Amino acid sequence: MEAFAHGFDPTSLREYDIRGIVGATLGPRDAYAIGRTFGSVVAREGGRTVAVGYDGRLSSPELEAALVDGAVASGVEVLRVGRGPTPMLYFASASLKADGAVMVTGSHNPPDHNGFKMILGGQSFFGPRIGELGDMAARGDVVPERVGSVRDVDVQADYVERLARGWDGGERRLKIVWDNGNGAAGEVLAELVRHVPGEHTILNGVIDGRFPAHHPDPTIPRNLRQLIAAVRDIGADIGIAFDGDADRIGVVDDRGEIWWSDQILALLARDVLEARPGSMIIADVKASQVLFDEVSRAGGQPMMWRSGHSPIKSRMAETGAPLAGEMSGHFFFADRWYGFDDGLYAAVRLLGVVARMKTALSAAHDALPKMVSTPELRFDCADARKFVVIEDVAARLADEGADMTTIDGVRVTGADGWWLLRASNTQAMLVARAESASPEGLDRLKAALTVQLERSGVAAPDFSGGSH
Repeated sequence: MEAFAHGFDPTSLREYDIRGIVGATLGPRDAYAIGRTFGSVVAREGGRTVAVGYDGRLSSPELEAALVDGAVASGVEVLRVGRGPTPMLYFASASLKADGAVMVTGSHNPPDHNGFKMILGGQSFFGPRIGELGDMAARGDVVPERVGSVRDVDVQADYVERLARGWDGGERRLKIVWDNGNGAAGEVLAELVRHVPGEHTILNGVIDGRFPAHHPDPTIPRNLRQLIAAVRDIGADIGIAFDGDADRIGVVDDRGEIWWSDQILALLARDVLEARPGSMIIADVKASQVLFDEVSRAGGQPMMWRSGHSPIKSRMAETGAPLAGEMSGHFFFADRWYGFDDGLYAAVRLLGVVARMKTALSAAHDALPKMVSTPELRFDCADARKFVVIEDVAARLADEGADMTTIDGVRVTGADGWWLLRASNTQAMLVARAESASPEGLDRLKAALTVQLERSGVAAPDFSGGSH
């Protein structure tokens, strides 16, 4: 009889997933415990199958093997999908009708990091449920040990075929540069480009968990330098970059100019709303007001929601929204897709939009209203303090009669534009952003934000990083 109990490093239990530094705060024993406890949750809720996949990090095979052992000890059947992007595991979960799913992935984090994303009953497993998993492990609160089973399932060909069905750009052959960033999409991407019309160039296509070319986070401009240079060099129509597990994308146009995620969402929203007029389009609180205005102008219902892929997916399921996105580069299609965030599928749909355009992508960029904004500013604030700061600021602003929303931190709207202050759900940090139609307006917004922070005893972030 197994005597099971396990204590996770408390820093590894996050809002949306479990993650940490391999060898320091995360290791195979943790992976086994996740398999054992999550397998028990699935079994207690009447489930029988758990799909498991892993990304291209050097530590992922060992963690995946331990995770599988833990799940098998809980009596479930493990459907082993193998190495690939996170959305391929999501696809496997949906297409195989698995009761639960776990992806071993460090996403866009440094090479020595790794983690676990979970799905239960087709919905994200996050928030309090992750805390409950930690409590279960500490108490040894698991189903009696019994031997489950393991089955290898190769879904890659089906996944690629399903992705390719998203192409709706006709026969126009775009010139496309892809930057895989040595991430987990490598083999899937190599197959996908054979199904999508165009002239394709793939950078850093080999999966390599050391990420030798650059850090695999396409929302950071310096990580797009290689892509921008290649687009300009060959005269491409568009460049698309993936993060480490390919659930997010970054985009540059034919001039090599970066499209921020809310600008991409505006383009995708117009296209979806042509087929589904009046639909709700969801974006997180960090998105530009331009995005919400563009959705309204296109006949849609804009909805501002909490940041994070798990809250966004849950809100989509509740409202029936066909499309959502967030500033981190996640795009969620429930229109002709499954509702989960998939960088590869979003790329195919975006390429279809571009292929049907009568102008270059850069012309669409020029046509968007021009705003000036800060980048996303992240600055230290103790976990015990960060939410208190938000509550203090919100209370003062309410007393002042400010026009604000508090669905995720505080977003204040005024004559100059808007500013946002929220607590990070994953780090001991506050996050701020501001946007205005003019540099002078942006300065006033930053000053207003600074005043509120100082009144709460917090030093303002460094605004010298410029604006975009």
